[in-house]
Order: sequence, then structure tokens, then C-alpha cells
Amino acid sequence: MVKHIVCHQYTDKAQATVIAPMLRGLVGQVPGLLSMEAGADFMGSARSYDLALVATLESREALAVYADHPAHVKVKEYIHQYLQNGVSVDFEVE
Repeated sequence: MVKHIVCHQYTDKAQATVIAPMLRGLVGQVPGLLSMEAGADFMGSARSYDLALVATLESREALAVYADHPAHVKVKEYIHQYLQNGVSVDFEVE
């Protein structure tokens, strides 16, 4: 199993509340995507990102499918209109 964790900062912070449900909606559309938690930051501290997501995927291969799946690409295209900065980490769960 693989965890895919991403944090984004947007040029318009309000977009986080639009994007989070778009990301959660990928479950059931992308093969191998087992779950998706995504939400907007409510703290607004100097070190905060605007949105975080934690996706659980069946395998590294499923992560590769997710990356290029048309439903995910559509969401990414929307995100990139507002994306200012992002960080991610991917790891296998034992």
C-alpha cells in the first residue's frame, strides 16, 4: 500500500474549499485509489499551506496510474490555475 501526501498553497486561498471535494471525488474513478482525504487549512498561520491531501493507493503501480488518469489530470489542470507552491511525499505502508 502507498500513501501519497500533498500540500498546496494557492494564489487564491478560497480555492482550497473548491479543490478539496474535487480531489475526494476521484475515489471510485481512478483504479487503485482506495481513499482520499483532502481539506482546507483553518489555522492560517505563517507556515500553513492552504490544502492538504492524503491518498491511499494499492501500490506504486496504482500511484503511476493515478498520476496520469484523465480524471486526475482534469483536477490537476484546474489546480495549476491557482497553484503557487506545493510539496509532496510518497511512501509505502508496511
